[in-house]
Amino acid sequence: MCISLQEIDKSNYEAVCDLDVTKEQEEYVACNMWSLVEARYNSGYTCKAIYKSNQPIGFLMWVLESESKVSIWRFMVDQHHQKKGIGRQALTLALKEIAACSAIKEIEICYNPKNPVAKNFYASFGFSEVGMDADGEDMIALIKL
Repeated sequence: MCISLQEIDKSNYEAVCDLDVTKEQEEYVACNMWSLVEARYNSGYTCKAIYKSNQPIGFLMWVLESESKVSIWRFMVDQHHQKKGIGRQALTLALKEIAACSAIKEIEICYNPKNPVAKNFYASFGFSEVGMDADGEDMIALIKL
């Protein structure tokens, strides 16, 4: 299975916006269209489409929080492509791309603490929980490079 991360541009943004998670996951994942708008009007945001061969099947967005820290804000795989190991491959690629910037020393991710699948998934990559966010809604987990 050939998974890659690709730039989002005028040739593929509509297909990325059309990707959906399951009904049960909707409360945990922001809309891809909103994420693309956010990235367009804020600096330090990187958006990538997750591709399987020539088809976009997922979405990632990370934000440069400081010179040494990146936060992964969005990560989704379309409902028709879940439970096939694609998310694991895509996050591996994203972490490698982020870590390739030698100035980055920390990668952070947030997730709903009521979502044990997310907790176990991110822990398997080495993310360690450091506490709740300022709003008390999401768990923050961190990898130190």
